[in-house]
Amino acid sequence: MLSMKHFPAEYVDDCETMVGRQLNAWRALGPTGTAGQAFASEWCNSVVLTLELCFVHRMRGNEGKDGNPLNEVRMLATSILANGAVLAADATIKYKPERAVIGLAIGDRIVLQPEQVEELARRYFAAIREKFPPA
Repeated sequence: MLSMKHFPAEYVDDCETMVGRQLNAWRALGPTGTAGQAFASEWCNSVVLTLELCFVHRMRGNEGKDGNPLNEVRMLATSILANGAVLAADATIKYKPERAVIGLAIGDRIVLQPEQVEELARRYFAAIREKFPPA
């Protein structure tokens, strides 16, 4: 597939609805305790992968490289899949933890909470709509 400069508004809305369903399912389940925390982290990683996969063909030039939420999701997803869930640097991104949504430093283990993923998703979809408007 070719790189995408634009995403149809309906597609973006559908992806956001799907992620919203995942977030709502978590809230409805509400697991607690040690097992709940372990499940939360794995579930959060899956939601990050969903975010990335929805827009994996986005054009990098449109995305930018300033450490924005699109970059952060890409780095998180790559690190989850290829670096044992430890945040790895990406030479193409000017990542600064203090400006990131989650705020992990390079080398930190990726252990996310549902509230963090919810905020990341909110900012991610806002960035998609801004940088990849419908044609």
